[in-house]
Amino acid sequence: MVEAKVKKSEALDPDFSNLRPIDFRSDNVASVSPEILAAMVEANSGTAGSYGDDEFSRGLDERFGALFETKVTVFPIATGTAANALSLSALTPPYGAIYCCSAAHIHTSEAGATELLTGGAKLVPLQGEGFRFQADALAHAIANAGIGITNRSQPAAVSVTQATEFGTLYRLDELAAIGEVARANRLRFHMDGARFANALAALDCSPAAMTWRSGIDILSFGATKNGGLNTDCIVVFNPDIVEDLAFRIRRSGHTWSKMRFSAAQLLAYVENDLFLKSARRANALAAMIAAKVRDCPDITLVAPVEANEVFLDLPEMMIDCLIKNRIQFLRRGPRLIRLVCRFDGNEREIDRLIAVLKQCE
Repeated sequence: MVEAKVKKSEALDPDFSNLRPIDFRSDNVASVSPEILAAMVEANSGTAGSYGDDEFSRGLDERFGALFETKVTVFPIATGTAANALSLSALTPPYGAIYCCSAAHIHTSEAGATELLTGGAKLVPLQGEGFRFQADALAHAIANAGIGITNRSQPAAVSVTQATEFGTLYRLDELAAIGEVARANRLRFHMDGARFANALAALDCSPAAMTWRSGIDILSFGATKNGGLNTDCIVVFNPDIVEDLAFRIRRSGHTWSKMRFSAAQLLAYVENDLFLKSARRANALAAMIAAKVRDCPDITLVAPVEANEVFLDLPEMMIDCLIKNRIQFLRRGPRLIRLVCRFDGNEREIDRLIAVLKQCE
């Protein structure tokens, strides 16, 4: 009954600045899925073996193997940054070169974590349209890398972000082409899947098709942005990586002692396709924003809206209006803002955002 009164108040109040904030800053600000909370409560019964010696953790490889249609090894990890840096540390020597998009999170936003955990490997940014690079750019970079020259970093790995940092997607043929170049040049292939579920839901393909069948050796599999509490994981498809990675994870302090609580989250996340249902919800809300702003003359979509992120170019006056009316977002430049839709968002939030934008025109 209280909630109904709040909704009525919101609908009638023309002064948006009097209402509670609406948060589009990130999907990291979202709540935890009720199903995941319930799974943690279930796991919180009695004692269990530590460091992965429990029934939940022991079930991860089999459950994710079924999901990806192949044998995998799963390592629960606290953060996406750790998942990326540790994965790449197992793919490259300290003198190696890791090819990635110039907008890649590992290159722009992780404070040199990959360089630290690899012992000094070099990130080599590649350019491309749609905030992603193509196979020919990778092939060109490798051809000009100076293979065998001891004063040059040696090609060792390639990393793609799916969905990208600007919410765009690599199509399956693009991933396969990059994977083919990587294999031909003996590079290992990593995917940063912080928003893996959003990409998978948008492409409407199988997890296998978007990963190992496209040549991916190792995946940073995100859950926190899409309803998890504080856990992601590394999914390893190439068995040659597993032993070395296990030692690196332990040595860097990323082996959970009470791993059952992380494993329980991950199992609940993929049970009954919860991860896809949540991602579809967030994607649909982002698509709604894109559809409603396309006809606004002062607003430009900076990137195609293919997952759950929306990047808008706005006049300064309109940005100030959003702030005044308690619409929260991430500012990425003088006129550029990012809006991220969450699995626990709703249409009323979108309606209010659009109403404020139209009020500012």
